[in-house]
Amino acid sequence: MKEVAAEVGVSPATVSNAYNRPDQLSEGLRRRVMEAAGRLGYTGPDPTARGLRRGRVGAIGVLYADRLSYAFADPAAVLFFEGVSRAAEEAGLGLLLVPGSISGRHDPEAVRGAAVDGFVVYCMAEGDQMMGAVRDRRLPAVLVDDPPKDPAGDMPNVSVDDGGGARAAAEHLVGLGHRRIAVVTFELAPRPVGGLAGPDRQAQTAFRSTRLRLDGYREAVESVGVPWRDVPVYECPENLPEEGERAARILLGMRPRPTAILAISDQLAFGVLEAARGMGLSVPGDLSVVGYDDVPEAARANPPLTTVNQPHVEKGLLAGRLLVARLGGGEAEGPGPLPTRLVVRGSTARPARGHGA
Repeated sequence: MKEVAAEVGVSPATVSNAYNRPDQLSEGLRRRVMEAAGRLGYTGPDPTARGLRRGRVGAIGVLYADRLSYAFADPAAVLFFEGVSRAAEEAGLGLLLVPGSISGRHDPEAVRGAAVDGFVVYCMAEGDQMMGAVRDRRLPAVLVDDPPKDPAGDMPNVSVDDGGGARAAAEHLVGLGHRRIAVVTFELAPRPVGGLAGPDRQAQTAFRSTRLRLDGYREAVESVGVPWRDVPVYECPENLPEEGERAARILLGMRPRPTAILAISDQLAFGVLEAARGMGLSVPGDLSVVGYDDVPEAARANPPLTTVNQPHVEKGLLAGRLLVARLGGGEAEGPGPLPTRLVVRGSTARPARGHGA
């Protein structure tokens, strides 16, 4: 900067203004400064150094529990990120995705090295070491879905009515007359086991939203006299359609065969639909399927998927705005759980005569 100033015959402050406060210079003077900078190979003030001087980086971080590539493969996550990005845009901030999983393991260094002014923590397991790294940074943070609350009480939470949504989904099936119901869930804890998950494995569920959904299913089926132990629950290692298809093939191979499957996400439900087609089963004639999330693809599935709608974009927007408010020194509190609602489409019907119980 000093070399550019000497070349033009102005002060270093004038060169700084050419980049940071161009309205303070005449157009001719600013053009002379920029031309001199170009000749000397000066590209402008270092953004990292500038951030250190201001005490701000100009970006918010979203700490995401899974690997980075999956963030763009999960339609529900993409909608959530859209909401957060809108809040960042409103505040003139950038957005940095901080993956919770690097090379298959959680590495707190990803949090410690993130150049951000604060964090939106999205779907992190209770007790995850990444949360300790967030607290160590002493930056403003907002929790989304999981964990349910910060022990210190200074991180607001944004969540949805997961239990109510799951209960409505299962009540829909039992109301149609289904009693042989199975569940397909994504990972119950950061180290998924996979396969049929009995009571001991279900007790290890480390994601609050997952536990609330399983509890909602259980309440509904038990209300009509079906013991939860009679409901097979299959844990998928990842929230992918191919995992849902693999789980459904195992569940639909049981005797007696389930007449309905509750999938804890639409991604898994899409796999269940594919498995039914591959096994020559009609949906909803032979099998009813209910998902969770109501991503755009749900309405275009074949048949259109009955699912639980949750406001992904609104959830991300609220979380982002809460964080921006806290960055500004506000003490904004998180709202109560956002509502969910059952969307009934063509993938559910009454069980075939004689196959409900």
